[in-house]
Amino acid sequence: MADDAVVELNELFGDGVQELQPDFVAELESIMRLHDLSAQDLFYKWEAYCIKMDKDEQKADLASLRSLKRELQDALERSHRTQAVSDPDKRLGATPRTTTKGADIFGILDGLATPGAGRSGKSAAKRKHFDTPGVSRIKAEAASSPLRLEEQFKEMGVVPALAFNDRQNPGEVIEILGDHLKPAEPPIAPFSEPRIKLTAASDQKKLGYRPLAMKLSEASEVLDDRIDDFMYLVMEHHNLEESAFGSAAMQSTAEIVAVGRIASDSPGGKLNTASLVLETSRRTGGGWRVPLNLEKLPSYQFFPGQIVAFKGINTSGSSFTVHEQLTIPTLGSAASTRETLLAHRERLRGNSDPDAMDTDDSSEPLPLTILFASGPYTADDNLDFEPLHALCSQAADIYADALVLTGPFLDAEHPLIASGDFDLPSEAEGNYDPDTATMSTVFKYLISPIINRLASSNPSITILLVPSVRDVIDKHVSWPQDAFSRKELNLHKNAKIVGNPMTLSMNEMVMGITSQDILYELRHEELVGTNRGGKPADPNALSRVSRYLIEQRHYFPLFPPADRKKLPKTGVDSGIGSGGLPPGAMIDVSYLRLGEMVNVRPDVLVVPSALPAFAKVVESVIVINPGYLSKRRGAGTYAKMTLYPPSLGSLPEVDGMVAHQVFERARVEITKI
Repeated sequence: MADDAVVELNELFGDGVQELQPDFVAELESIMRLHDLSAQDLFYKWEAYCIKMDKDEQKADLASLRSLKRELQDALERSHRTQAVSDPDKRLGATPRTTTKGADIFGILDGLATPGAGRSGKSAAKRKHFDTPGVSRIKAEAASSPLRLEEQFKEMGVVPALAFNDRQNPGEVIEILGDHLKPAEPPIAPFSEPRIKLTAASDQKKLGYRPLAMKLSEASEVLDDRIDDFMYLVMEHHNLEESAFGSAAMQSTAEIVAVGRIASDSPGGKLNTASLVLETSRRTGGGWRVPLNLEKLPSYQFFPGQIVAFKGINTSGSSFTVHEQLTIPTLGSAASTRETLLAHRERLRGNSDPDAMDTDDSSEPLPLTILFASGPYTADDNLDFEPLHALCSQAADIYADALVLTGPFLDAEHPLIASGDFDLPSEAEGNYDPDTATMSTVFKYLISPIINRLASSNPSITILLVPSVRDVIDKHVSWPQDAFSRKELNLHKNAKIVGNPMTLSMNEMVMGITSQDILYELRHEELVGTNRGGKPADPNALSRVSRYLIEQRHYFPLFPPADRKKLPKTGVDSGIGSGGLPPGAMIDVSYLRLGEMVNVRPDVLVVPSALPAFAKVVESVIVINPGYLSKRRGAGTYAKMTLYPPSLGSLPEVDGMVAHQVFERARVEITKI
């Protein structure tokens, strides 16, 4: 048992090249004994600690591990002290309820009126337990007590955040991709016309499907079709005959090529070599699952849902011995004609003031400046949206050409949103009916003014809003996700709302965007190992999980999605909403095809994640994780891209297709807000 525990610790905390040092293993085992943790639970706590401490790398060292040990001990002592002084009969964080039939018991769903009846002279405590809270906090509650807000956050389980104005090193650039390119100087005046032409590659109308109506027959067909589609891709890429393919589950003495989906035979457990199976399609293998023997592979890296192609043999009928893993062909690189690239290059000159800008056609046009940010956009203890204010001010100051914002905007897991106990700005008073207000009203007065001010100060900017499954204003609750309606939001015309995921073009640059945190789930579900002293194909975890998306041609190739209990905790305690568990992936398997990358590899792939923010080139694709603009208790990060136009010397004289090569002419900076 002890050896098994050490092996599991090496799989979780090791780098796949060398085993952990004995003193490091001893420290891990000590923490597991003290807090009665499994190796997997300890790894989750380590990952959460890395995110909390804003560590750029998640490689464990002895000093950091001892700091984690002290933090766990401090948390345990605080918990014991809280239990000792608390009233065991007091019901903390009770979910607000209403006796109105069909009403929203959590007070967060859009489109339902908040009842106005039932407001009487009852105490504030009773009203909190039995009335659905309105959009505005009931003014009769005592607001003068200096401890009231503190106690309210304590009931919600919220640790007060560091004041945004007190954040450390605002504007600090923590990572640069393409540092051989100079940062662009902002223009001295805004352009009079947008320099970006948007073209959608995804069919957004298909995202308007009916959610929560998944049929098992349709879901199984989609999963089977994906295996069969990849079989034909492998057949064409490797010039194989159809007779070379077979079922990995069938006993045979001949070597075959088997295509299937990686799965685990132990639901709920982490993938390991003992539980690893290959799932076949009904067409090629009757849907059977067969255990895999990987001893002949020098290294391997798998995750549940991955479509793979193996050469191997099943002589016993009980397991498939893998001799070789065949590569899955990636989509082709994005390319445009010479004429198209020249037209986009000319568009970059804009139509600005001739006195302010050089209009000489021989001069190089100014590069595009694009900012990327992801929600949450405010800390757990307020709805001031100070990070979003700061980001939009930065976009206005540098006259950014585009601002890409991914949700959640109004997070269903924000403590104040979940409880419904918050105020709207003073300018909203008298302009809405509290009894009919919805979360669209909240968005209109808390977020829309910030975006509209930016659009007014920089009329040429293009603003993209991408929803999240955690957005309370979006009635489409599953992924792939339709865009939320802009009706009643009072957004400027420069703000475009797209689906999740979305593939589109900004001039020639093809960009893929999703607000799903697929990188975090892949990182925690993947299996990476070596045999006979082999080395991992990609030892860098961040580039490895990014490569999975490109190789699998999908924005969410993981199946089944990670258990909600394994995801980062939210700010909502057990008394409100989901009990601190995030909603999870919310996948509608019947429509997984809508999550596929369209036609070509994107030039830029935007995938916000709880993992450390980064920008990397993977398979000639710039993968950007801008991080979260606001963390639960502090400020976060965003990404700034400077995209230079293609040089005239790189374009052929004859008209033909030219690869965009965006990774060679883009500078990306990960910056603290």
